Amino acid sequence: MPIDLEKVPAGLVDLTKTAAVSLRKQGLTGQRAAVYLVLDRSGSMRRYYQDGTVQHLAEQALGLSANLDDDGIVPVVFFDSKAYPPIDVGLDDYQGRIQREHERLGPMGTTNYASAMQMVCDHYATSGATAPALVIFQTDGAPNQRRDAEEALCRASKLPIHWAFVGFGRDRFEFLRKLDDLAVPKKRAVDNATFFPAGDDPRRMDDGLLYDQLMAEYPQWLAAARSLEIVR
Repeated sequence: MPIDLEKVPAGLVDLTKTAAVSLRKQGLTGQRAAVYLVLDRSGSMRRYYQDGTVQHLAEQALGLSANLDDDGIVPVVFFDSKAYPPIDVGLDDYQGRIQREHERLGPMGTTNYASAMQMVCDHYATSGATAPALVIFQTDGAPNQRRDAEEALCRASKLPIHWAFVGFGRDRFEFLRKLDDLAVPKKRAVDNATFFPAGDDPRRMDDGLLYDQLMAEYPQWLAAARSLEIVR
């Protein structure tokens, strides 16, 4: 069951309602999923942490999670040259949390998608979750190890996990577009990813549009994953 709106903090009510509209448009009202958030903290991401853009994305993730999950918690995985163990960000402790955790991790590094993806897969496998996972994966550029990232996504296609890649900044994101279009079934069991660019100032993107983009391919993935018994 989704979180009762009365239990949602005032600062997240509008986001929660907007996410509900997007889910209804996609025919996903009543569906359950564990929402994850993966955050790039490579050096080029510095301004997006400083100006609150990444914090806002975390709040958007919480608004979505309040509709899909019943615990009000989003596991957050930060990554740069490596991935860091997930932290739980909840409805009762979200304000300013992203910047504090980012600063706690120290110097920023490079861009290792594969380690972050494996961290999510490992966490999901041990979480006891029975619902599928929807992973919001934010980055501002291609990874250092492209083959590793592609192989990680292909391996993960056999798991009940859907990846929604969100691009921040002016990069052309050719690699993410390639991941979005990887062949099925030649390279992966099912189309388990989507991608969209949020622009140079992602805060200007309408919340409803962001949710629509996050969920754009989720219903098709869910149907295909169920037909292959990846999702039961």
